[in-house]
Amino acid sequence: MHQFLIHNRDELIARCTRKVAQRPRRSATAAQLEHGIPLFLDQLTRTLGAEEDGLAAESIRISGAAGGDALSLSEIGVSAAAHGKELLELGFSVDQVVHDYGDLCQSIMDLAFERETAFPTEEFRTLNRCLDNAIADAVTEFSRRRETGLITEQQAAANERLAFFVHELRNALGTATLAVGALELSNMPISGATGAVLKRSLRALTGLVERSLDDVRRGALVEHEVFDVAAFIEDASSAAQLVAGSLRCKFEVAPVEPALGMRGDRELLLAALSNLLHNAFKFTHADTVVTLRVFASTRHIQIDVSDHCGGLPKGSAEEMFMPFRQRSSDRSGLGLGLTIARQSIETDSGTLSVRDIPGVGCVFSIRMPRHAFLQQRASG
Repeated sequence: MHQFLIHNRDELIARCTRKVAQRPRRSATAAQLEHGIPLFLDQLTRTLGAEEDGLAAESIRISGAAGGDALSLSEIGVSAAAHGKELLELGFSVDQVVHDYGDLCQSIMDLAFERETAFPTEEFRTLNRCLDNAIADAVTEFSRRRETGLITEQQAAANERLAFFVHELRNALGTATLAVGALELSNMPISGATGAVLKRSLRALTGLVERSLDDVRRGALVEHEVFDVAAFIEDASSAAQLVAGSLRCKFEVAPVEPALGMRGDRELLLAALSNLLHNAFKFTHADTVVTLRVFASTRHIQIDVSDHCGGLPKGSAEEMFMPFRQRSSDRSGLGLGLTIARQSIETDSGTLSVRDIPGVGCVFSIRMPRHAFLQQRASG
């Protein structure tokens, strides 16, 4: 078999390549071949040559003992593990790893039959030992890398969920703190508008905790409802007035047309709008105005938050919605507000976009499907 492999090396590689190409989503590329069949074929050939020369130790060093070695990989084991890693990175499944080595075995048998060549039993045993060790080490590395990748993805997702939770928790807690401070300073009754802001913030905190517990237990169930846009804007602007006052910003809210409705998770959408307003207050220039306006068409409602930040750097509009991206040297936040806002809005079939007004500022627009609030109430 040693001489047979030497003389028919190119033919065997060509046959394996054709077999690979016949399987779905596969073709033999240079990347796949680097640690694949050609290298294994050369190692098998050297193993058989060492056995012909009576060099048992060299044979074991190249191909490993029967059953493999738990302490150290053979030469075949090292390259097979690299091949398994490469196939995983190329997006293939574990069965492709096994098939690659099976293709070579089948090609050797087919060509030997065509050439009427017979091999001694001991050489078959060596072939099987090399294939067994190569497949085992390739599959082991493939599986280890895949599991490690899945764990890493799960940890990243868990970290992102935690960061989002902390960001929303901090926003609600910050608003509640401002409301308490305003009540203490002005001796206002808790039954007034500022007290209502405090109560809404506490409800938001409770909702965040409850949704997080649901997520841990069984996955959060989102409650969708049709709600009054005018009342929604009033709730958002009441809390925003406190933030604007603490940052010494001017804030204007345009009147909202009555009987407009939106459908979705009201608390999450309110948190999304609050994030946009916080962002506007943070970046608008001193002595400028942040405005909140609602526009209605036949099928959609658009909520605009406009600031006077001076405009956006070229090409930065979409980057702003990526997690952990911050627009200035101010690192008091997590860079998650816009990311969370877009995800919350898109969950309820809406969109969030930003329009740059060079030299002036930017306008963040929430666009949602329109619903008739009064008709919805009446039909219910």
